[in-house]
Amino acid sequence: MRVGVLSDIHGNKVALDAVLDDMPPVDRLLCAGDIVGYNPWPAECVEFVRERSVPTVMGNHDRATAGGGAFGFNSMAGAGVEHAREQLSDDQLAFLGALLDSRRECNDRVRIVHGHPADPDRYTYPAQFGPELLGEEDVLVMGHTHIQAHERYDEGIVMNPGSVGQPRDGDPRAAYSVLDLDAMTVTEHRVEYDIERVQEAVREAGLPEQIGDRLDKGR
Repeated sequence: MRVGVLSDIHGNKVALDAVLDDMPPVDRLLCAGDIVGYNPWPAECVEFVRERSVPTVMGNHDRATAGGGAFGFNSMAGAGVEHAREQLSDDQLAFLGALLDSRRECNDRVRIVHGHPADPDRYTYPAQFGPELLGEEDVLVMGHTHIQAHERYDEGIVMNPGSVGQPRDGDPRAAYSVLDLDAMTVTEHRVEYDIERVQEAVREAGLPEQIGDRLDKGR
């Protein structure tokens, strides 16, 4: 089974479309959370996940948007949450609010979380990957850091597909990964997209220009 793994779409439909166009044939998709936040197209990105029935966990921006709070967010993140609340329908907000912090897929072989298996809001950077993060699953998928990486151990694979909509590993290209559960391999992918179009849409939406500016740098 080949699985396309996404995370941290963050309302960036342009990047999401580029990822889907670039992705090789897969049997299913998974998402490690933060469908919304920052960028101008939260509703379209939520609808993509809903229409495709993509198994998804709740990211911190999803939770803030659905729950009415954004404690600890900087001004850019807070503005993205407010924009998402304004753009999403009641059904879409309810969908976000019903997402789980953790779920198992692919006959329980894959566990998906957003930040860390023990804490959905904890950043788990590649240097902190280790076999102790794995439970009974063969593969642990995490997001939240926006940094693409994976490690394979005797016990299984720990991976982060990187961010579709706002990479932070110095590479501005949209990130995703393909997991082959038969071969137990991960292939990391990057794809260019029209960043200028996103920056223009950020300005038109009245969002902070820094949201678009940082996309050029992958930071």
